[in-house]
Amino acid sequence: MADVNRGNRPLSPHLTVYRPQVTSMTSILTRISGTSLILAALLVVWWFLAAAVSAQQFALADGFMTSWIGDLVMTLSAWALWYHALAGLRHLYWDTGRGLEVATAERTGIAIVVLSVALTVATVVVV
Repeated sequence: MADVNRGNRPLSPHLTVYRPQVTSMTSILTRISGTSLILAALLVVWWFLAAAVSAQQFALADGFMTSWIGDLVMTLSAWALWYHALAGLRHLYWDTGRGLEVATAERTGIAIVVLSVALTVATVVVV
C-alpha cells in the first residue's frame, strides 16, 4: 500500500537541520582530499607525458606547473596528501575499537587538521 503521508514529510534531513560537527567536517574533508589527489595525480602524469612527447609540450606543461597557479595546486595537493594520510591513520586507530568516544574523535579530528597544515608548511619549506 502506498504511503499517503510521503509528500508531507522531508525525504532526508537537510543541511540546515544539523549544525556542522568536527567529525562530519573531517569526513567531508577526507572525501574532498581524496578526490583532489586524483586530479593532482593527473596533472603530474600530464607533466611526465609532456616530457616524453616533445620539448614544446613539456614547455607548456612545465610553464603551468611552475606558474603561481601550479604552485598553489601543488601546495594544496601536499596538504591533501598529508591530511588524507593522517585521516587514514585515524581510521586505522578507530578500527582497533579505540578513540570512538565523541570527545576523542573531535580531538583527533582537530589534531589531524592542525598536523596536516604543519606538515604541509614543513614540506613547502624543505622542498
